[in-house]
Amino acid sequence: MMLDATRAEALAGALLRAGADSVDMADAAAGTDCERPIFAEPEEEPAAAWNRNRLTALFPAGTDLAAALATASELAACSLPEYRVTLVEDQDWVRLTQSQFAPMRISGRLWIVPSWHRPPDANAVNIVLDPGLAFGTGGHATTRLCLRWLAECLEPGQSVVDYGCGSGILAIAAAKLGAARVVGVDIDPQALESSRYNARLNKVAAQFLSAADQAPDPADVVLANILSGPLKVLAPMLAGLVGTGGRLVLSGVLAAQAHDMIQAYSAWFEMSVGACDEGWVRLDGMKRLRKTGQR
Repeated sequence: MMLDATRAEALAGALLRAGADSVDMADAAAGTDCERPIFAEPEEEPAAAWNRNRLTALFPAGTDLAAALATASELAACSLPEYRVTLVEDQDWVRLTQSQFAPMRISGRLWIVPSWHRPPDANAVNIVLDPGLAFGTGGHATTRLCLRWLAECLEPGQSVVDYGCGSGILAIAAAKLGAARVVGVDIDPQALESSRYNARLNKVAAQFLSAADQAPDPADVVLANILSGPLKVLAPMLAGLVGTGGRLVLSGVLAAQAHDMIQAYSAWFEMSVGACDEGWVRLDGMKRLRKTGQR
């Protein structure tokens, strides 16, 4: 079904009330040059839908579709657009889901490999990671930006703090790339559980702490892949986690937000845009040396 934003939102809710198990709303232009991403910060109200939307509803087998669609049309107070019905055959859904995730090359020497795949390059730094409840599989641009920084810039023996660790992917990468001390921090207990599991799976030594715990010792490198709103609020705290002359790596920032973010951290760091990927930027910072007598 193709609908404008107002009708799409109304009909999606109506289809669920009419018996659909799930309804997916997607950009009708997805996969073309006209595809338009929708971004929003936690404190912002995102756009509800695209200008032209494709609705896909999944109904249980045996449903009287004609009756269900008529009910949905009445509930939404709009006529149904042209649509088609497809029978979804039962499949091995676990295997089908796994087939969507292939090994991912992040850089010349760094790969992310799902556990059901054999590493394409046994001599590379391979991180074994499966999709889970916590954010961070390497597929998102913001995560890739941080992973590439680690692969290109991390020096062996440096200490690393991954603030907002999610799945633990950045902390694990840092440990595999030679970091001497690695600490991940998150507010979500599920993220900490996932991070500890993934660290064991990869046989690396990394400590994972709740943000409510005592802050870790200052580190040579601090990475934070969050979003611009929280990053602004956390600026003084993150600055305190970076040791003298240390490095700060920020991700989760849209290109249009880069200038404001650089200003938010300018009291502590020399900041610049280090790399871009799919409209997201990575900000790289070097901590300013304190002047004599400055506290």
